[in-house]
Amino acid sequence: MMLTVVVDADGPATRLAPSTVNRILAAVTSFYEYVILAGLFDRLNPIEKRPDPALQRVPERHRPFMGRASLQRPVRRAVRVKTVQRVPRPLSKAQVAALLEQLRSLRDRAIVLLMLQGGLRPGEVLGLHLEDLAYGRRRVVVRHRDDHPKGARSKSRYERVVDLHEPETLATLSAYVMQERPADTDSPLVFLIGGRGGRRLEALSYDGLVKMFTRATTRAGIREPWVTPHACRHTHATAMWEGGMRELTLQKRLGHASPESTRIYTRVSDPAVVTDYHRALGHESGQA
Repeated sequence: MMLTVVVDADGPATRLAPSTVNRILAAVTSFYEYVILAGLFDRLNPIEKRPDPALQRVPERHRPFMGRASLQRPVRRAVRVKTVQRVPRPLSKAQVAALLEQLRSLRDRAIVLLMLQGGLRPGEVLGLHLEDLAYGRRRVVVRHRDDHPKGARSKSRYERVVDLHEPETLATLSAYVMQERPADTDSPLVFLIGGRGGRRLEALSYDGLVKMFTRATTRAGIREPWVTPHACRHTHATAMWEGGMRELTLQKRLGHASPESTRIYTRVSDPAVVTDYHRALGHESGQA
């Protein structure tokens, strides 16, 4: 479901997703709460909040330090839009193989492998500095920076170390830095624009990464609306979860601030559900 919002009566309408509308409503609610507390608004908050006892029964919900003695009670905005919790869609092994086959440079291959085998976000890959690469320890350090020339940035403020024990990723990354990355630059960034064009030595932008990825997926015949650079991260997270990585460990590897962000991958493939399913099939066949 998409909502149409007319920003300019003479221009085209802008379609906003329900999650975007809810974020806007939350911001407006917080603004009114602030001006009321500051004495700048002498009326009630126009976006009403109502008690929600159902939230109190959710075990994963944050619990106040004082527990049941806390005066805080679960509330929910009366004005909100229903949203759908979508399941991440990982790339299949065939799609991954087709994608990697169509990457024409060491730079592009290193970028995609960092997302596929390291779980890095596109912005985190673009923001890597040469000093963040630790070949001997087989890892990269993802740091929070806001100084990328093209505006690429890490979504999370949590810096982390990502181990890369798959030899292909570090080997490709090393080959790119030694053979393909422009040597006549003092930029600390790993991924730059090469070639002989007018933009040579500039930092690779997010738009440039998306265009590269789109061309590669089109040539590979796997172009779909959901096949985006971020789908590589989904693919890595799903593979790690299915391989037995614990939820807390996966959360740290992906750099999620909340366990809820990591828990979405348990909906893609839950080993406990699969085990019980096979057990149920075996039980039924035994009774037949």
